[in-house]
Amino acid sequence: EEGTRLLRLRDLLKARLETALSDVAVNGAMEPRLPGNLNMLFSGVEGEALIMALDDVAVSSGSACTSDAIDASHVLRAIGRSDDEAHSSIRFGLGRFTTEGEIDDAAARVIECVQQLR
Repeated sequence: EEGTRLLRLRDLLKARLETALSDVAVNGAMEPRLPGNLNMLFSGVEGEALIMALDDVAVSSGSACTSDAIDASHVLRAIGRSDDEAHSSIRFGLGRFTTEGEIDDAAARVIECVQQLR
């Protein structure tokens, strides 16, 4: 049940971002993927600047094991992203206590910040 709930919330976040913003893409395949994981590319936006602007949303610019690294994600590079694309990507992690309201709020903040940074 929890996996199904997280999958629904993840797909809701993805849909909101893709509907409101141009030049966005999911990094990696949607299947198979952990239901609480979404890594997206926001072309034309520096990922670190977006993360700093999203001070009220928990996001990361890399995998959990390398979140302190400033190099381009080796995982994103391995799936064919350029350094610039990898640096324009952020990872969303949804968890047991994530609510639909929080997804709505996070999507609105990301949309606002991406539009300002572009």
